[in-house]
Amino acid sequence: MKKLLEFGRKAMFYVRVLSGYEERRIRSYRLKLQKHLQQSEERKATLKKIPEQMILSEVRRMVEEMQALNKKLEETWSVRWAVLKDLDLDDNALCLLKETSLLIVVMTYERLNDCMLVPRRQLLKIIMKMQLDGEEKTMREMVKAMQARALLEKAEADRIAAIKNAEANQHVQEKTSASTAQVEVR
Repeated sequence: MKKLLEFGRKAMFYVRVLSGYEERRIRSYRLKLQKHLQQSEERKATLKKIPEQMILSEVRRMVEEMQALNKKLEETWSVRWAVLKDLDLDDNALCLLKETSLLIVVMTYERLNDCMLVPRRQLLKIIMKMQLDGEEKTMREMVKAMQARALLEKAEADRIAAIKNAEANQHVQEKTSASTAQVEVR
């Protein structure tokens, strides 16, 4: 019964190999892995675009804030300018006062932007790195799984080939022993 089952298994393997089923199965698995790798590359590209978009939106927001600040400064300076003119200061002193206070405001605003943007950029870099590391890890695992499967299939094919060779050798030995037995009988 075991020989019959073994013969059936071998026959099914031959049928699968001859019909191309095994080759199609391996090819479909390889295509599936390639498709997954391509999708992960696309996700990687979109992840690279996300920080750029976030930075651009942050820059737009900062520009809007600066424009609003400039507008407020102009309004404030128009009121202050009127007050300073009432003090009868000369034009050089007024311009110097205006430039000095504007410089202080701009330096303060730049310092605030540095304090706000640097941590966000670092956070974005950390998030991107974590996501990319995760993608690379899954790709490596998939490649290892594919290699392991290929090795198992090769080992199985080698084992089957060795069994066939052993059976063929045994069959040849049986024939030679049968023919020598016939020669001895004569």
